[in-house]
Parts: sequence; C-alpha cells; structure tokens
Amino acid sequence: MGDTYTGRPRGRQREADRNDVRLFQAAREVFAERGWDAPVSEIARRAGIGMGSLYRRYPSKELLAQRMRIAGMEQLVAQARTALAEEPDPWAALVRFFRDALTDQGTGGPLLPLVGGRLPATDEVQAAAERLRAALDDLVDGAHRAGVLRADFTSADIPLLLEHLAPRIPVTGERAASLHLRYLDLALVGLRTTGPCRPTDLHGPAPQWEELRDLWNAPDS
Repeated sequence: MGDTYTGRPRGRQREADRNDVRLFQAAREVFAERGWDAPVSEIARRAGIGMGSLYRRYPSKELLAQRMRIAGMEQLVAQARTALAEEPDPWAALVRFFRDALTDQGTGGPLLPLVGGRLPATDEVQAAAERLRAALDDLVDGAHRAGVLRADFTSADIPLLLEHLAPRIPVTGERAASLHLRYLDLALVGLRTTGPCRPTDLHGPAPQWEELRDLWNAPDS
C-alpha cells in the first residue's frame, strides 16, 4: 500500500537506477584511463555521487564491476530480443543488433579488457551469460537457416567481435560511434554469404563459449 500511495519505494528505485547509469559510465571511463587499481573515490566523484551512497549500494569495487558486467549482458540480451522481435528478416535482425550494441554501450569502451579475469563466476553471472548465449544463438541460427550468414561464424564470435569493433578512441562520443559503425560495415561484408564475392575462409576455429568464460572470470581457487 505504501508503494501505491506514497511512491517512495519506486522513487528510491528510480534514483538507484539513475545512480547506476552514472556509476557505470564513470567506472568505464576511470578503469579505461587508470586501470583496475583506480580508486573508487574517483568513480564516485566523476559520477557525482557521494561515497556513502556508493558504498551502500556497492560495498566494494568488485561488487560494482560484477553488477556492471551483468548489466552489460542484460542489455545485449534485450537488444538481441528486440531485434528478433521487430525485424522479420534474419540478416536485418543481426545487423540491427550489432548497430544497437555498438551505439548504446556507454562510454569508455568494452569491459573485457578492464575487468576480464578478475572476478569470479557467480550464479548470477552464469545465469546472465546463459541468457546471453541463448539470445545470440537465436540470432545466429536464424541467419544461418536463411543462408545469409557464413556457416563458420558462431554466436560465441559475437562478444569478441563487439570488443574488437568498439575500442576506446580519444574523440567525442558521436565521432567514436560513427567510427565504430564504419568498421562494423566492413565486418558485415565479410559475414554475409550473398554478394558478388564469397567470403574467404576465416583464420582458425571459432571461439568456444567455455573460452569466453575463461576470459571473463577469475580462475577457480
């Protein structure tokens, strides 16, 4: 009832969500500039959030980074599912997903080079990874069935391709997004099977999802 008549819990949740957006953006920037050893105080300062507020929500840098990577996977799942639902053509769905992922991932570049291998694979992380794998499987399987995507490209290629397509570039956000999309266009030419020239064979085998887990997560102790 308090939720219905006062709106306070919902208001607090909205504020927490807004704080998370600022925190994640600031953390990406700070980690990219100063590495994993960057102080949490600098993240809070850049986000415009007090240290008390930050520590109440994320008592450690590790918990903040864990939530960042889970949120990143959840965003990719949403983008993949939206593309599948709104684009009946399998190739258009795949292209839309890539474009959405590259233009709406926050600033500071990919997370894998910043926090990959430092954090354990918690149950929540593993569940998010499985949801991401299922969504990307659906994208790739649809394009394969339609005969528009080269057969040796797998869903596990997508996370690493996104990392390569979105390096941190010392230019404005709009210009960086433009450059990322430029190189996406070049990559898509090599992924599509139809056209005047067939793509050449890819170098080496496709990555395995187990390899991605090893890249992301700290070794089991």
